[in-house]
Amino acid sequence: MKETDREAVATAVQRVAGMLQRPDQLDKVEQYRRREARKKASVEARLKAAIQSQLDGVRTGLSQLHNALNDVKDIQRSLADVSKDWRQGINTIESLKDVKDAVVRHSQLAAAVENLKNIFSVPEIVRETQDLIEQGALLQAHRKLMDLECSRDGLMYEQYRMDSGNTRDMTLIHSYFGSTQGLSDELAKQLWMVLQRSLVTVRRDPTLLVSVVRIIEREEKIDRRILDRKKQTSFVPPGRPKNWKEKMFAILDRTVTTRIEGTQADTRESDKMWLVRHLEIIRKYVLDDLLVAKNLMVQCFPPHYEIFRNLLRMYHQALTTRMQELASEDLEANEIVSLLTWVLNTYTSTEMMGNVELAPEVDVSILEPLLSPNVVSELLDTYMSTLTSNIIAWLRKALETDKKDWIKETEPEADQDGYYQTTLPAIVFQMFEQNLQVAAQISEDLKIKVLVLCLQQMNSFLSRYKDEAQLYKEEHLRNRQHPHCYVQYMIAIINNCQTFKESIVSLKRKYLKNEVEEGVSLSQPSMDGILDAIAKEGCSSLLEEVFLDLEQHLCELMTRKWLLGSKAVDIICVTVEDYFNDFAKIKKPYKKRMTAEAHRRVVVEYLRAVMQKRISFRSPEERKEGAERMVREAEQLRFLFRKLASGFGEDADGYCDTIIAVAEVIKLTDPSLLYLEVSTLVSKYPDIRDDHIGALLAVRGDASRDMKQTIIETLEQGPTQVNPNYVPIFREIIVPSLNVAKLLK
Repeated sequence: MKETDREAVATAVQRVAGMLQRPDQLDKVEQYRRREARKKASVEARLKAAIQSQLDGVRTGLSQLHNALNDVKDIQRSLADVSKDWRQGINTIESLKDVKDAVVRHSQLAAAVENLKNIFSVPEIVRETQDLIEQGALLQAHRKLMDLECSRDGLMYEQYRMDSGNTRDMTLIHSYFGSTQGLSDELAKQLWMVLQRSLVTVRRDPTLLVSVVRIIEREEKIDRRILDRKKQTSFVPPGRPKNWKEKMFAILDRTVTTRIEGTQADTRESDKMWLVRHLEIIRKYVLDDLLVAKNLMVQCFPPHYEIFRNLLRMYHQALTTRMQELASEDLEANEIVSLLTWVLNTYTSTEMMGNVELAPEVDVSILEPLLSPNVVSELLDTYMSTLTSNIIAWLRKALETDKKDWIKETEPEADQDGYYQTTLPAIVFQMFEQNLQVAAQISEDLKIKVLVLCLQQMNSFLSRYKDEAQLYKEEHLRNRQHPHCYVQYMIAIINNCQTFKESIVSLKRKYLKNEVEEGVSLSQPSMDGILDAIAKEGCSSLLEEVFLDLEQHLCELMTRKWLLGSKAVDIICVTVEDYFNDFAKIKKPYKKRMTAEAHRRVVVEYLRAVMQKRISFRSPEERKEGAERMVREAEQLRFLFRKLASGFGEDADGYCDTIIAVAEVIKLTDPSLLYLEVSTLVSKYPDIRDDHIGALLAVRGDASRDMKQTIIETLEQGPTQVNPNYVPIFREIIVPSLNVAKLLK
């Protein structure tokens, strides 16, 4: 307490010191004293009130504890009285055991009396129930069956209660009601028969299906009641629980499975389209059945049965099993396509599960796939392998068929524009188109794979096509009289190359959506190069035909016979024009190049005739006559090839200008200007070699050896500028030696 007093005094001193820090505050000492006195009085009042409240609570608690003690003592006395009464009543309870047994026997006898009528009428009820089942009155039959089972179960329950170990009496009751189980089984058979035909029954006689469902629902309620009683008494009547609802769904499941499996009416041996027919029947049956289930069957079943959802699950599972069975068979390529198209597309399309009449109960987005991705992948691999073999075989067969056409005695057919063609491109690309259309029905990925495969095989096929065309040419060269229509069929082969190119582009444009996909496929230039090579070889072989016929007349050029008035160029022009009348059946891209090549080769052969020194002019008059004849023939050739090249939009007159330029050198009368004329010729045609100039001067016949040497040496010293657009024409002309020139003369 002293310590507390000291702390209080110290606190008071501190507070007073805080109040009296300035002299003027001394005047307020009395005011401070009164304020502190009021605070003290207030605190003391609150303290007294708190202490009084605590004292009142303690007083109340003591009073309640006193009352509780009295109550405990009263309860203790009451329990003692009850214990005394219970000990006295034990003897009384034991003396009532006989009464209890009498009550049990009375209860059993009461049950027997209650069921006495049914017991005596069991045989009659059994016969009536059997008759009702045979008549199809299932509800009435079930009512009587329930009465029989109720009587049997009631008697057996009472016997079980009285003496659960007395199997003799239980067996006697069960034997007496033995026909009841047979009736139950017979009724169940009738119910299952109706359920097996439920999709038909619901259309013809929905009342019958409703009766079946009502019977099953009754049995379910009885099962539940018996199972509830089992928890209390452990007694279960024979044949219970029947679980008819569970069996009903099992029957429906087997019915669905049987219906799916039973749709296969044909085999591969009897009908090549067996799988297509089988899948179409499945599609039709499943769609019809589900529509019936949604629109009619749901009205015959309680909502909690969820009959449509369960049937949908059953059909989906049955289809999954059936599709897996089909996938495991050794299917052909077209059958794999049919199966995958049906599984991946048809099943979820509006023709089946996506049908608007099945919505919203059927959501195709949540349906599990009928075939696993691994199975689908295996089928696709098998399909691609088979398709590869088939395409190779088809292409080989198509080429063999086309080769047989090449040796026919009749001309090939022409298209609508009059160009010769064979059926090969149409056959090949019709085959590609069919396979791509089929693949596109399955998936975009498969479509791209098939397109790549087709282009790969096309590449290999074109190489074989090129080899066969070359063999065709070589066979003809061994005997130019065979085949009879060689030219026409070679034209058709050339035209086929253009058709192939156009068809490849068309195929890519149709089946490749964007550049990214196009990068997946083979490059177009590789096939274009092969096709151009085939066409070029074909054009060359046709020109060989022309120049084989022109050979004799080309040999007359620049000879004495030619100078005296040969008709060689006239015949050459007529022959070329006659051939090019046939070549008009060649499509423009190749005909254009072929015409230009024919023009170039005729001019080269003309120039070769000059360079072979078949003639040496003896006088200025001969040189003039020969040069003028060369100019006339050059113009004649120019006119011919202008006519042949009409419509191509190109002018190749430069080739004939070469003959005229050479004629100018020959025609020159003043030998002193010969160097200038030759240098002009060399500047125009920089591929002229020294031997060409020597041969040209030899043809003139008036140039000495020294003059030739001087001109050649002077030209060699002079710089030459080559035009980048210049096409060499003298490069392939070989000047024969002197002895060869004499032989040519």
